[in-house]
Amino acid sequence: MEGLQQASIYEAMLTLGHFHRLTGVVSSKGIAQSSLDQFILDRGHEVGRNTLNKDIRNFNAFLNWAARNHFVASGLEIKKVKVAQKPVAALSPQQVRGLLTATSRYPAMRLRVLLAVTTGLRRGDIEIIRIGDLHFDRNTVATWNRKAGKAMAERPIPEQIMTELSNYVTSLPDGRERLFADKFSPKKWEKIRKVMGLPELKFHDLRKTFASLLAQRGVPTAVTQRLLEHSSPQLTNEVYTNVDPVLRQAVNQLPVADWV
Repeated sequence: MEGLQQASIYEAMLTLGHFHRLTGVVSSKGIAQSSLDQFILDRGHEVGRNTLNKDIRNFNAFLNWAARNHFVASGLEIKKVKVAQKPVAALSPQQVRGLLTATSRYPAMRLRVLLAVTTGLRRGDIEIIRIGDLHFDRNTVATWNRKAGKAMAERPIPEQIMTELSNYVTSLPDGRERLFADKFSPKKWEKIRKVMGLPELKFHDLRKTFASLLAQRGVPTAVTQRLLEHSSPQLTNEVYTNVDPVLRQAVNQLPVADWV
């Protein structure tokens, strides 16, 4: 499938497999709008709407390629289904304080939390930080984005957090390269969640907390998007930012006292 990226080809083939299974259509020449509609109806009974939309995106990519190469009729397309937007799971400043208190028994875990809520880094990127990546003279850290597979520019870290990092590094044995010698412990994380009364809290929610707290303090989406290294502002706003407190702050600025 020339014109499609390797990852897209793989995903498109998986979706085509579901299409053939559910519709019985085995040839591209047999693909018609009616069979596409049947596929969406039947596939919708098997998976959630987010997964269904992923299938639709993959199938449309295949249809565009197939139409250009005259394997299917032009004009075939599947419309995405509407997905109810879930509220963004983000902690309040008070909950962040409680989380840091709950992690005080585990210094390495506490430092992981601090890095997550002050940089927005993913857990996997935090785990591979090396001591040499920390630049204490300019309060930055150089990291590697494992998801994107590329080097990231230095990102700023609050001075107070750099001080904690400095104290932590000073306590480490000479010759250590990795910032964290231990692996992230799901058991410890589970204990911490129970102490906080937030059994559903995911470590990734700290990345969303970072974005949400920035928004609540008036930081433009473009800045947060760059810090999170998102491809679009829509992803930053809809998936990573809890705007409810922002909306409340905006409404509270109305001169209601002058009216009533």
